[in-house]
Amino acid sequence: MSALDWSVLAAYFVVMIGIGVWSKGRVHTVVDFFTARGRIPWWLAGISHHMSGYSAIMFVAFAAVAYDYGLAMYVWWALTIGIGVGIGAFLWAARWNRLRAAHGVASPLEYLARRYNLPAQQVLAYSGALLKVVDIAAKWVAIAILLRGFAGIPIFWGILVTGLVTMVYITAGGLWADVLTDFGQFVIQGVAGIAMFFAVLGHLDGLPTLWTMWDRLPEGHGDPFAGPYTVTFFLALLFIKTFEYNGGMWNLAQRYMAAPSGSEAKRSALLSSALWLVWPLILFIPMFAAPLIVPGLADAEEAYVKLAQTLLPQGVVGLVLAGFFSHTMAMVSSDANVISSVITRDIAPVLMPRLRRLADAAQLTFARVTTFVFVLISMVIAITTEGQGAVLKIVVDLVAATMGPISIPLMLGMLPWFRRSGPLAAIVSWAAGLSVWAYVKWIAGSTDQAVVVGVPLVTSLVLYVAVGLLRPERTRDRDELVDSLNDDHDPART
Repeated sequence: MSALDWSVLAAYFVVMIGIGVWSKGRVHTVVDFFTARGRIPWWLAGISHHMSGYSAIMFVAFAAVAYDYGLAMYVWWALTIGIGVGIGAFLWAARWNRLRAAHGVASPLEYLARRYNLPAQQVLAYSGALLKVVDIAAKWVAIAILLRGFAGIPIFWGILVTGLVTMVYITAGGLWADVLTDFGQFVIQGVAGIAMFFAVLGHLDGLPTLWTMWDRLPEGHGDPFAGPYTVTFFLALLFIKTFEYNGGMWNLAQRYMAAPSGSEAKRSALLSSALWLVWPLILFIPMFAAPLIVPGLADAEEAYVKLAQTLLPQGVVGLVLAGFFSHTMAMVSSDANVISSVITRDIAPVLMPRLRRLADAAQLTFARVTTFVFVLISMVIAITTEGQGAVLKIVVDLVAATMGPISIPLMLGMLPWFRRSGPLAAIVSWAAGLSVWAYVKWIAGSTDQAVVVGVPLVTSLVLYVAVGLLRPERTRDRDELVDSLNDDHDPART
């Protein structure tokens, strides 16, 4: 990397810290810190929702899949998310917003104590929080691998620098800082992604490359399903991403909660869906074409790094690397904020009831401390493991497979068609889904990704519905909660 590249990267870090300082002035209570009090414009909420699904993992592990299998990468990843978010626009986006507006909910899990009971809320909160720590540790490793590839910086220092900067702006600015850094990421990714896109076209055959390169790539690279990424795997991921990206991945529920109204939350979801269907194609064309430009890589995870070093001029390489940082830092800050909301609003008050009586300023301080500690723990895990193990294995196998059992009670609990399912259905579906995943993955030793990812989700879904039908637990309070979320007219803000 040149001095110009380093200057671009340093400027990015300064801007991130500046966003945190500016956002701090807009945060006065925990409601501001966690949901921005419903003041995020729909278009900004939609862009933030879209960008919160990216991290540096996409340019490491996913780039390796694109290098090895081609178009199948887009089909099983971006296409499933785009369709899933589009479905969620009509089912969940407005309901998340109404939870905040009608019931003062500041954490995605806060409503579960009323919808089910306290034990159901707690098991989902604890298991999800533990999962997020591992997930974020993998993302720190991914950005450190990229930094090592570009500049030869050891993984320890890569994790330390990105972690410390993230700590500063997310602890200070809360969701406002998170959303604004997502927008900054959107701009950086746009410039860097388009630069790489045209650099690849210019290096090959120009615009005709878009349709001529497939015949020159290894056999099967133009197929929508290849290798382990089968139709079954696609359908399993579609189910999982529909839950995960509409609130099962808790931080994305916050984007809908932060919009001004239910109807605007729906618009933000439709915008995010459209971006998922279109923009990743532009990003992945260079990765699909990489075997023609940097053939024979021993480690396919270095594909995007090698492309950038081969094709991009000084300064633009720094911008690409800044984009990598922004992906991971935005996702980590998003997760840190939502985990802090779950701990502050759902877990800690149960362990220490006196926290409910704290003044607004003290609650905000507690939320900031929780955010800081979460980021710190994830960094320690990442530094301790030093990148050992496959990043893609962690993200797909662990996060996707376990997110289904956690998210099904959370997501279906808002829909009127599942009002018969109560606390027993929630806990049974959660416990059985995780148990089945552990059996399939670690005891049966299945290597079929469709089985590992899909079976836990199907198990949780079937049991949630079946237990609700066989042992309904409807109450008037639960029915009133569900009905309040089904209203076409957005309730007044709180």
